[in-house]
Amino acid sequence: FISSHTEQQVRVVGLSTALANAGDVGSWLNISNVGMFNFKPSVRPVPLEVHITGFPGQHYCPRMATMNKPAYNDIKQHSPDKPVLIFVASRRQTRLTAYDLISHAAAENPKQWIHDIADGELAALIESVGDTNLKHTLQFGIGLHHAGLHEKDRRVVEHLFTERKIQILVATATLAWGVNLPAHLVIIKGTEFYDGKSNRYVDFPITDVLQMMGRAGRPQYDDQGIACIYVHDIKKHFYKKFLYEPFPVESNLLGVLTDHFNAEIVAGTVKTKQDAMDYLTWTYFFRRLLKNPAYYHLEDLEDENINTFLSSIVSGKINELEQSYCVMVDQDGCTLLPQILGYIASYYYLSHKTVKMFADTLNPASNVNEILQLLCDVTEYDEMPVRHNEDKINEEMSSSLPIRVPSFSYDSPHTKVHLLLQAHFSRQAMPMTDYITDLKSVHDQAIRILQAMLDVAADSGWLKTSLSIMHLVKMIIQGCWMKDDPLLQLPHVEPYQLPLFYQLEGSSECLSFPEILLAYSNRQDLLRKNLQSDFDERDINQIHRAMSHMPLLRVSHAITGSELLDKNYAPKEAPGGAVWVPVHADKEYSIEVKLTLPRSGKSPQNKKSGRKAHAPRFNKPVDETWWVLMGEIETGELIAMKRCGPFRGNTLSVPLAFYTPESPGTHIYTLYVISQTYLGLDQQYPVYLEVLESEIVYQMDAEMLDEEEEEMYLDKLPHDYTTKPSFVPPGSVNSFIKPEAGPPGFSDNPSNMADNFPPGLSPDIQNFPPGLSPDIQNFPPGLSPHTHNLPPGLSPPPPGLTRTEHQPGEYWDDDDDDWDESTTAWS
Repeated sequence: FISSHTEQQVRVVGLSTALANAGDVGSWLNISNVGMFNFKPSVRPVPLEVHITGFPGQHYCPRMATMNKPAYNDIKQHSPDKPVLIFVASRRQTRLTAYDLISHAAAENPKQWIHDIADGELAALIESVGDTNLKHTLQFGIGLHHAGLHEKDRRVVEHLFTERKIQILVATATLAWGVNLPAHLVIIKGTEFYDGKSNRYVDFPITDVLQMMGRAGRPQYDDQGIACIYVHDIKKHFYKKFLYEPFPVESNLLGVLTDHFNAEIVAGTVKTKQDAMDYLTWTYFFRRLLKNPAYYHLEDLEDENINTFLSSIVSGKINELEQSYCVMVDQDGCTLLPQILGYIASYYYLSHKTVKMFADTLNPASNVNEILQLLCDVTEYDEMPVRHNEDKINEEMSSSLPIRVPSFSYDSPHTKVHLLLQAHFSRQAMPMTDYITDLKSVHDQAIRILQAMLDVAADSGWLKTSLSIMHLVKMIIQGCWMKDDPLLQLPHVEPYQLPLFYQLEGSSECLSFPEILLAYSNRQDLLRKNLQSDFDERDINQIHRAMSHMPLLRVSHAITGSELLDKNYAPKEAPGGAVWVPVHADKEYSIEVKLTLPRSGKSPQNKKSGRKAHAPRFNKPVDETWWVLMGEIETGELIAMKRCGPFRGNTLSVPLAFYTPESPGTHIYTLYVISQTYLGLDQQYPVYLEVLESEIVYQMDAEMLDEEEEEMYLDKLPHDYTTKPSFVPPGSVNSFIKPEAGPPGFSDNPSNMADNFPPGLSPDIQNFPPGLSPDIQNFPPGLSPHTHNLPPGLSPPPPGLTRTEHQPGEYWDDDDDDWDESTTAWS
């Protein structure tokens, strides 16, 4: 399919277990018989001896317990001194199995599975392990391995087992696909696992069982491998048959075909329903449909029936995309037109059901709690595991968290996600290591989902909802509620220690976060004095380092546009020393926003990959990025928005294009600079616009001005249309945003907004090429968003120096990086 569109040959190398229908797979990948090699399951470097044992018992846990004594006996018989891998279905079973093996070994020789390691060396390694269960089992030569272990603990276990210091490793089945740790003997203790989605125990796929068996036998050590498979007795004959015969592979495309169609329609590969039909004929699904029609519910292979069957599939999937607002079918009934939600779903790799949920649920005044619930309900979290008896743990967790969840939903994966995030914001300890791993899985997708949600809200022009989504992003990255003191973002700081930071002479009780950062910027001695009662020297140094890293931005902006007014027009004075910027009605202008970081940040990381945020409670490194947006508080309308950053130098230039209102009058827009990663560092500024009638005479004057006259005219206008940032109580337009209160003066019931734009376009999102996100900066060719815009005749500053705004020809030095410049700039 790719080759037919690109007209270039594509080479594919495929690896698989033994297949009964390898020819179908090869045909799909366009591999001829010359390039296909298919071996029987018995063909392997080390011969494998397989023992299948059935165990009676209807209930899972008692049946697993009866397998522990036979496992001990098989170890004694088949591998008394060679490595043994025991695969189980859950992390809980790793612990129970290891403990039972220890109890059986205690009667003979408790240390029989420890080899070639001194007691002191083993004790030192055990001391470095964090998991208490692993600490105990390692003393008897048994290691545990599962996703709930800390990375450092897993490395210790893998090292000891690889070096044959410990003989037995009890692991979850995922180890068979991940880490290469072969053994002489493999015991598969049960072939079922608990599926939280269906609320029952289900069988491992045959491929998983084969992969686990394949770990038996080490080519460089063994001339034979042994695999013991413990199964429910009623399934013993099934495994005897299929473990020795290759099995056919069927297609699972139909379950996700809707999202595949959406991606192809957005990419322009599929433009009509006929294209969608042609697309299906290139798939592995189509090849297996002709070979095994009953599996896919096709009655016979008559041409007419096949066409009808495929047409119904295409029509059904396109209809799903229409209902999800991702695709529109043109009037001809055949042409497929991608919509904004389709672009968003494809760009962020989300299900069409998710973006439909966004469109149906979000409203102009959605708050943080509503958005949190919406985030937890998305399709992407359907597979969050809810293990056996975890509904009881979820019920216990919910009793100590601030937001209540429905009492009947404790076994729901979406409720579990909600509880995990609440515990993350509240900084509560997780009840077990499994929940720590599950929270990482939530984090892996949350930011991407919220960015898509933000695009949906911005496309609708909803200012308050967009700000609420931004606040939730910060909450997840920092692990705080919006009402929490921003000082809790600093390392080692607990709520009861917050008063220590406010012990500043001559200061009020309501200091803002930036004021505290500035107060301690060059006063590590003062910080040490105030904190030494509760923190040691190492902690104080880490706190000061984190405070010094916080980005206190200087923000300046100016409005530019092609529609100029009469040369004699005198701008009126606005509150705070600013002016009413004269603009024509219903014309496009641009507000050029310049973000300046007072410190140079000269580390190689800053220059190459950009500044990283201090976010120890998030599971991966995060760039320091910002949203710059403009909205009108009175109407609740979002006018324009872009995402920018991270800083790779000292400045970021962000142009925002917007249209002025159609009717003349005065309008106060608000410019927001929102941090994606930190609480308490957001800024907002008023933008005063005097919208004048767009008369023909003014348009003619503008057209007749040459460049020199235009430059002379612009020099007459004040260039600083905003006030400097000030640290004043909430309620002032120029104060730092207090997120829990919302933007000052914002109404919870914004009036309806006019939307006189062409279909598919929004007045508040700048137009971007298909497939691009509205928050990606578009700069003219050859310009970088991070370069200084110097006047003609001035050269860029040398490395490590930055130009002041007050004296354009002068530079300050930043070799010491001690925040002197920051203090000067902000005072």
